[in-house]
Amino acid sequence: MPKQKTHSGTKGRIKITKTGKVLRGNAGKNHLLQKKSAARKRRLDIASAVSGKRAVNAKRKLGLK
Repeated sequence: MPKQKTHSGTKGRIKITKTGKVLRGNAGKNHLLQKKSAARKRRLDIASAVSGKRAVNAKRKLGLK
């Protein structure tokens, strides 16, 4: 039986911390940045935690569970 492949789209978007938490980036930082305040853009830089079933699904796509 061949190995399961890692989901390529997920591995670029999701980070797993050492303790096993799932982190994701925030949307809205790609274009139309001129009208957004500096504080809003800084807030979008900080990764958000994912929990529940979404975290389980993300880990499964990365081959962790």
